Amino acid sequence: MKLIKTSRRAFLSAGLVLPVVGASSRMGLANTAMGILRTSEESLDKTPGSPAKLEYRILGRTGLKVSAIGFGCGFTSDTSVIERAADAGINYFDTARAYLQGNSERMVGVGLAGKRKQIILSTKSLASDKQGALKDLDTSLRELKTDYVDIWYFHDKASPDKVTDGMLEAQQIAKQQGKTRFSGLSMHGNQQQMLPWMAKKGVFDVVMTGYNFSMDSSMDQAIEVAAKAGIGIVAMKVMAGGFRFLKPSDPIYSMLKRDGTSLAALKWVLRRPNIQTTVPGITDMDQLEENLKANSEPLSASEEKLLSAHLETIKPIYCRMCGKCEGACQKGLPVADVLRFLTYADGYKQFAHARESFQGLAAEHRAVRCGDCAECTVQCPHGVRVSDRMARAQELFA
Repeated sequence: MKLIKTSRRAFLSAGLVLPVVGASSRMGLANTAMGILRTSEESLDKTPGSPAKLEYRILGRTGLKVSAIGFGCGFTSDTSVIERAADAGINYFDTARAYLQGNSERMVGVGLAGKRKQIILSTKSLASDKQGALKDLDTSLRELKTDYVDIWYFHDKASPDKVTDGMLEAQQIAKQQGKTRFSGLSMHGNQQQMLPWMAKKGVFDVVMTGYNFSMDSSMDQAIEVAAKAGIGIVAMKVMAGGFRFLKPSDPIYSMLKRDGTSLAALKWVLRRPNIQTTVPGITDMDQLEENLKANSEPLSASEEKLLSAHLETIKPIYCRMCGKCEGACQKGLPVADVLRFLTYADGYKQFAHARESFQGLAAEHRAVRCGDCAECTVQCPHGVRVSDRMARAQELFA
């Protein structure tokens, strides 16, 4: 089966932390924040037990009306979960060329077969040159079984020098050819620099940025700058490490698994100013049902306390992507990237993706062993035990 193809002419003309403690005083800002238009549409829900309504918001200047709860398809291997989410009214689905060694797009294409007109679809490329990027996009369209995506991101670009003229030209060509409607960047760190830069650059329609309850007010300020420039804001990494994927057999399960933490984390992000949609990773029906609950339930005082306690627990192991460690390693290691790769393995249970990401580092960085250093020059301001975590990543992936 194939996604129903919509003509390019038709779609081109269509209009289709702050620290957690004490955060409750700012939760009400989300309801009046600039740049978010919310509607109270009936959902298409056919799933017993899920909320009667889903909230939809306007994604910046794109005009796209997206469900506040989207679907991050990066680790999804069950197409029935994708299909059920669409039937429940979730209309924003995000994948990438690199996810699941290229299989994610294929699964999304199967799961959304026959639903192309009712969903907003995005994918991403890691390419850094025009030719490679356009080749990636053509492959993505083929795997997704569609002739366009609504948003095409360049993936994991955490500094302006990572965004080449060739990449920008590729996005313009893709728009002119009708292969994408809107262009964007995704980033895992250095957002405080990148978001204002994107706003000033004026060529991007959407940003996908890491954002969760562990981040401070400087992140809110950077997001506000981008939102005021009309850039649509998509929040990823909303659960601060993905520890919802842990199983009782995991050694760190008893320390990190708190019932209700993932639900509270998603609620927290949904109620923040300027966040228009989210892409939490979903792998099974239980996680889908939990996410749908976050749409209609308030964030309670007890849940705020739960998040505060969880933040204390993950402090030694979770990188908040603040960028403060950039350039601090005496061996030149990209510390934040390596810590993120380790989170893919420990938190998301995606060892293959984590190892592949690590193996993509420069050879001289893969060869470093932190145990050989007499003293670590990286001191995380948030309490991450950097040398221990780096040594673990090297042991697992090198």
